[in-house]
Amino acid sequence: MIRVDDYNFDLPETLIAQHPTLVRDQSRLLVYNRQEDRVTDHVFEDLSKILTSDDFLVFNNSKVIPARIFGSRENKDEHVEFLLLKSLGDDQWEAMARPGKKAKIGSRFYFGKDLALEVIGIYPDGIRKVQLYYDGILYEILDKIGSMPLPPYIHEKLKDPNRYQTIYAKDPGSAAAPTAGLHFTERLLQGLSDQGIGMANVSLHVGLGTFRPIMVDDAEKHKMHEEHFSISEEDAQKIEQARKNGKNIVAVGTTTVRTLEAVMNQHGKIIPCTDSTNIFIYPGYEYKIVNKLITNFHLPKSTLLMLVSALLTREKVLELYRYAVEKEYRFFSFGDAMLIE
Repeated sequence: MIRVDDYNFDLPETLIAQHPTLVRDQSRLLVYNRQEDRVTDHVFEDLSKILTSDDFLVFNNSKVIPARIFGSRENKDEHVEFLLLKSLGDDQWEAMARPGKKAKIGSRFYFGKDLALEVIGIYPDGIRKVQLYYDGILYEILDKIGSMPLPPYIHEKLKDPNRYQTIYAKDPGSAAAPTAGLHFTERLLQGLSDQGIGMANVSLHVGLGTFRPIMVDDAEKHKMHEEHFSISEEDAQKIEQARKNGKNIVAVGTTTVRTLEAVMNQHGKIIPCTDSTNIFIYPGYEYKIVNKLITNFHLPKSTLLMLVSALLTREKVLELYRYAVEKEYRFFSFGDAMLIE
């Protein structure tokens, strides 16, 4: 049994970052060296001095879409908020609705003149299956009518929506940002390249599986929501070659970890593929490919905290988090970062 309560920790509300740092790579970076059991404090731009040509970075280049949309119910003065989570093809999506009691099967909602939505199914966990109706290109419509799906613990309005987007975001489809990548700048990427550090991308569309809370006492009974991922032939070859050459595979973010480990579990190597995964990594799991991890500081009792604990131990991660609180690191999506090496 994996007790969820064992992954709790005290976090002052003042340490929950409400806005990004002025410059992306000026956020703070806690570095934990496993071999030396040593913690050091840095600025994120120092990464190009910390990593070496023995390291190989893998990013998640999924792009956040303005997936939060506000509509009115057909023939009624009722407004409902939808968060589009995952494309199912044929303009059908999984979505969260609030208030859910208004979004019954058969209900239709309008979002201005450009978009309509009909609820066509309800899953046991309350997620809606919806059909979208529109003329034109969906992502262009969402750019006009939608807003960035910021987490509920961020209460301040985001002045620049691009700050909830990595600079290398390319493949649209995420309902939340792969936040470990928010710290990278073109300058830093160039510095890493100058150090002879190889890089490649995967794409996992961040959805409910990443940020859904655990609602059971025993984490082993928690079921992860499936998320779509893909790896191109070029990137698969780069990652696999780096692995064979004995490079340290440095995953940028937990979504990158889940993608790489899911492919390794299924195929025994990294291959070009398009698939979905509901992999849940927690202590006891043996990592197949990821050697190092760049990640933000996560919510108490979350699947993400457990994933990081599987790379170290629960005790060590909570010790590092206590240190981060003491040193007033900023937590969660717009917070600071940690490198486990």
